[in-house]
Amino acid sequence: MTGATRFDAALRPAVQEAVGLAASLPRLVLEARRIAQTVVHGLHGRRRAGSGENFWQYRRFADGEPALRIDWRRSARDDHLYVREQEWEAAHTVWIWPDRSRSMAFASKGIAQTKGERALVVAFALADLLVRGGERVGMPGTMRPTASRNVIERMADALLHAGDGAESLPPPFAAQPLSEAVILSDLWEPLDSIAATVDRLAAQGLHGHLVQIVDPAEETFPYAGRVEFHEEEAGLTITAGRAESWRQDYQTRLAAHREGLKAMALAHGWTFAIHRTDRPATELLLALHARMGEGRPVANRRSASFEPAEPA
Repeated sequence: MTGATRFDAALRPAVQEAVGLAASLPRLVLEARRIAQTVVHGLHGRRRAGSGENFWQYRRFADGEPALRIDWRRSARDDHLYVREQEWEAAHTVWIWPDRSRSMAFASKGIAQTKGERALVVAFALADLLVRGGERVGMPGTMRPTASRNVIERMADALLHAGDGAESLPPPFAAQPLSEAVILSDLWEPLDSIAATVDRLAAQGLHGHLVQIVDPAEETFPYAGRVEFHEEEAGLTITAGRAESWRQDYQTRLAAHREGLKAMALAHGWTFAIHRTDRPATELLLALHARMGEGRPVANRRSASFEPAEPA
């Protein structure tokens, strides 16, 4: 085999992945817009009174407030005194990481979307909602923060030019303190690797949200008899003679892994959620959006995790 042939063989999977992504993005973009529109009418804007520059509203002057806050021009038109409030505009960016590694390409029988497709749909829809609320959205190592109304198209275009998406976790990137990070991944990486990423982001002053996106089969382990399992990212194959005999050990390890993720999030005041791909994407979208912009929870509060009783 010549060097050129070897190069072509190594390049072929990346080309196939890029072609597949390009083919699926229009459908995923449309779905993201649909679910964003579904939930947007029930959401209140995230604007708050503060020290920004944009006008928000007039309100009645309250006893005890400094007189210099009175808007005399507006007050002259009425029998009451009014204060001109500005929109709260603390520089706030939400960094969204949709995992596109090979393990995310899995969907069991009867499940409409792969884990990777669900991560992209939620990432696009969340970005759309955040931009509507006046936030900026970026993707680590892929797209600089933007507040553009066509943020979904910008994200899709950036992903098409971002390479093969082999990394499960976000690469190092510069972020302003008080920014937020949303990691949408199956989080099957070793806990030490995930902890290193969370530690690095938290050290930069980021508040964050870990979201484990899983296929139902990864929770229930419904296999029986002789089954051959493939680990796509490491290129490993293992055969179980009686797969059902592995179920209890698998579920014990799964529970331990999740306890580690939950403890990791809690230690930094982050949130942790589980989302199954047989559940509506709107469930996760609503839960995430409700927690965007909240202050860091105290480390020992239960609210640091919003894992539902049943995976969302």
